[in-house]
Amino acid sequence: MKIFHSLFTAIITVTLAGSISAQESSADAGTTTAGKLVTKEDSLSYALSILNYGSLIRQNIDPDPDIFARAMKDYREGKQLMTDIKAREFVFAYVNEMQARQAELEREKNSEYIAANEAFLVKNGLRPEVKTTASGLQFEIVKPGSGAYPVRESTVKVHYSGKLIDGTEFDSSIKRNTPAEFPLSGVIAGWTEGLQLMQPGAKFIFYIPEKLGYGAQGAGNVIKPFSTLIFEVELLEIVK
Repeated sequence: MKIFHSLFTAIITVTLAGSISAQESSADAGTTTAGKLVTKEDSLSYALSILNYGSLIRQNIDPDPDIFARAMKDYREGKQLMTDIKAREFVFAYVNEMQARQAELEREKNSEYIAANEAFLVKNGLRPEVKTTASGLQFEIVKPGSGAYPVRESTVKVHYSGKLIDGTEFDSSIKRNTPAEFPLSGVIAGWTEGLQLMQPGAKFIFYIPEKLGYGAQGAGNVIKPFSTLIFEVELLEIVK
């Protein structure tokens, strides 16, 4: 969501700033004639409009082009109906509402898959060797480790394999024969939490509910939206 917000804000900012600047330059250098682009500034204005308006359409956002153009003209003349802050707040609220509606539609479409994953976690959580944290993360200690525990700011080196509840493997550093190294703050929430429970040398199995994984977005072609992720992880080293 943060990425989407940043992208959307950038689109709006570039469109306003770029088009206004181009319009000002065009006022000095000439305007379009009979539908033709006369100056480089004309072409820049037109190109920015195509790229940015097209980007909004591809995100299923279809603003009224007349109001879109009017807002840029109002902004240029200092007569805009919204301040920058109000405009940004409105866009963020609209995007959040749109994403919530889309997420609900996705949940309805994937209801059977969601139910199967939830049932797996319920049954798995009843096994005595499986522990469940307050967030819903389930883990199983295959082999304990020793030494310090990593913290959220740590960078760690691990070997791992990941699969879905049906056994489909989607990734394995073991098969690549190359350990993975990453900051704990830069991975999915289930990994960030789970690895802080481990000491170097430990091997755990994480059962990560979708809300701590890739959620409604999924990842790649194999990890469908709302997938429970099962990772066997060995913490090799706390790098820093």
